[in-house]
Amino acid sequence: MWVVKLGGSLLGAPELSRWLETLVKFSDGKVVIVPGGGLFANAVREAQQITNMQDALAHQLALLAMDQYGLLLTGLNPALVTASSELEISERGWQHRAIVWLPSKMVLADDTIPRNWEITSDSLSAWLANKLGAEQLILVKSKPLLTYQTKVPTSLQHFVDDELIDSQLINYIQGQHYETWVVNKADHSIFAQGVNLDALQAKGLQLSTSNV
Repeated sequence: MWVVKLGGSLLGAPELSRWLETLVKFSDGKVVIVPGGGLFANAVREAQQITNMQDALAHQLALLAMDQYGLLLTGLNPALVTASSELEISERGWQHRAIVWLPSKMVLADDTIPRNWEITSDSLSAWLANKLGAEQLILVKSKPLLTYQTKVPTSLQHFVDDELIDSQLINYIQGQHYETWVVNKADHSIFAQGVNLDALQAKGLQLSTSNV
């Protein structure tokens, strides 16, 4: 199983539909898409500023924002199906479908997950990868990666400081058996011939916890 997070910043970009088309074509029930929050999460942030709601409530609303973005993805590509539990993910996998995870139900049931803005869809993607025993975790970002690929920072904290990943992701991927990658939104072409590790290694930026 591979977990692929499609950032909310891809909404409105032509690359988003190409990612969805590629994952629908090649996932064969072995890829779970994690939606970002995008403008739906931004609306929660704005509402919190207006109302001074507690972070725990904002966290719950942000998860529902991810659900909304996930449902939107299925509207953009009707071949996608949603899943909100491990059982549903397994069932969709048996059906060889391309799966979009709706996170709110599973995440809110886990009291160990901090309920604040430090946890974003990055960390939740890693949390899901842990749950599913995934082989690869891929974070699709809008931010250009060329500077990182030509000179990889010595510490993952550099990625946090640059806001490429959230501050809690390091804790979730440390000690796990799967590999974690960041790719740019334009990199959908690396899977043009199918989802495979060789293509990912050739283009992706691997996040190594040995550099924490």
